[in-house]
Amino acid sequence: MLPGRRTGVIPAVAIGIAIATWGCSKPSAPAPAASPFHSADMKSVVSVKELMEFMIDPIADNIFDAVWWDVTPKGTVAHTPTTDEDWDKIKTGAVTLAEGIYLLKVPRPWAPPGDVNNSTGPNPPELSPTQIQAKLEKDPVLWDAKIEALRNVAHEVLDIVEKRDANALFEASEDLDEACEACHLEYWYPGDRKAVEEDKRQRAGYLKKPPAPQRP
Repeated sequence: MLPGRRTGVIPAVAIGIAIATWGCSKPSAPAPAASPFHSADMKSVVSVKELMEFMIDPIADNIFDAVWWDVTPKGTVAHTPTTDEDWDKIKTGAVTLAEGIYLLKVPRPWAPPGDVNNSTGPNPPELSPTQIQAKLEKDPVLWDAKIEALRNVAHEVLDIVEKRDANALFEASEDLDEACEACHLEYWYPGDRKAVEEDKRQRAGYLKKPPAPQRP
């Protein structure tokens, strides 16, 4: 044993240095791993047309049907969400729409096999799947923008649910209708754009929504 050295005892200075060194060299928490999943890796089950028909459109009715007016001989009666169940149904619609709309980013056919939409004959009212695909390939950014517009409305509805504001919900349902129509006029039936815009101008001139009653 070397002179002046005691086994089993570590000098205090050495402990301090060790602690300081450990503190400086302590590895930082690892960054969250990136998700290994990408839309290109996901396998679709149905076409865009079927996804819209059997998921997106039905669930959007949870929002569209939440506020409406009944015109009777005695006047206009407003129907608005009042119970927790009413608002939960609206939230179900908003959550499903916000998450489900991203399924449109997953590569999938536009229509079921053999379905060419109403795209045949003179002046067909709808685009064929081939024509829609050509539009997507020409400007994929626009397709993503349409998806994000719909998702933004779903976020808007989620905020409204927290506030339980029936008036704002009516406005949001109009925003949702416009976002849906803007996408359809771009990719499904662009030939209807002129007629739809003219109808919108006429309705704006004489239609006014009655005020929804405030929640007590």
